[in-house]
Amino acid sequence: MSEKIVLEATFNPSVKTYWLLSLLLFSTLIVIGIPLLVLSIPIFYLISSKMIAAMSAIITERKLIVKKGIFNKEEKTIPLEKITDVAMTQGPLMRMFNLYRLSFETAGQSAQGALVSLIGIEDAINFRETILSQKDKAVQGNRYTAEVETNTKDDFALLLQSTQRIEALLEKLVNSK
Repeated sequence: MSEKIVLEATFNPSVKTYWLLSLLLFSTLIVIGIPLLVLSIPIFYLISSKMIAAMSAIITERKLIVKKGIFNKEEKTIPLEKITDVAMTQGPLMRMFNLYRLSFETAGQSAQGALVSLIGIEDAINFRETILSQKDKAVQGNRYTAEVETNTKDDFALLLQSTQRIEALLEKLVNSK
């Protein structure tokens, strides 16, 4: 059974420039990286488009599905009711390109920090709000289901008691004849 897609993320193409500037800054900080820039910049441009094409984030009615990776493909499915925090961060370099990093933390996660982190989602604020509102709907749906199950069990118990009383009365009636 496939779930209805609520929102599918698109990624800002300026994330490539952000990655490139990050690479340049890192390479210049380590003296060894400066001569390698001649090789790394063209390779980076070839790979960065494929990296963005391989990234996807889809919000369904009950889960968040995140896919990324070119060589090592990774897909994570996070039930919305397990999400405890959706953090938005924006460093100075990211601010220049109007980019945000969304980090998702979940209940019961063993590792410290974010379970999934995405950078460059267009309209990240709306994406975050959609996740949080959909999470609330999913949690309320689970509560309703639990209440219905509890009420059904209570109703069944009452029905069973009523049936036992009827059987006892019928047995008294049969024995009195």
